[in-house]
Amino acid sequence: MVEQELLMSIFPQTMLERFNVVNFKTLGNISTKQMEYEIHLDEKNQITQDVDVSKYESKGFLPSSRVQDFPIRGRTVYLVIRRRRWRHIEDRIEVSNDISYIAKGAKLTEEISAFLKDTNRYERRYNQ
Repeated sequence: MVEQELLMSIFPQTMLERFNVVNFKTLGNISTKQMEYEIHLDEKNQITQDVDVSKYESKGFLPSSRVQDFPIRGRTVYLVIRRRRWRHIEDRIEVSNDISYIAKGAKLTEEISAFLKDTNRYERRYNQ
């Protein structure tokens, strides 16, 4: 129970509803000489799209994505996200869930992307 409460304080609720934390690594970055956290998340085997789930079968995972999230205790945090894919049993069309909380075209979560945009606006407004 304590672990779940800890995870809820770190991740958005949407992420915990859709993903399982499967691994946590502490890594050293040679170029910056800083320690980093890498948290591996696998999408749960649940289609959230509006489809008849009985007509789809799980077909494993898409290639993983590595995105940067908010730092924890001064260390850079990377999320390694593996999304599932499903295939329609009859017509073989593949689908995957929407993860719009990952900033499109960026390697940042939507939350940290919005935070950085706001920070940049603040700096331009008050540091001129």
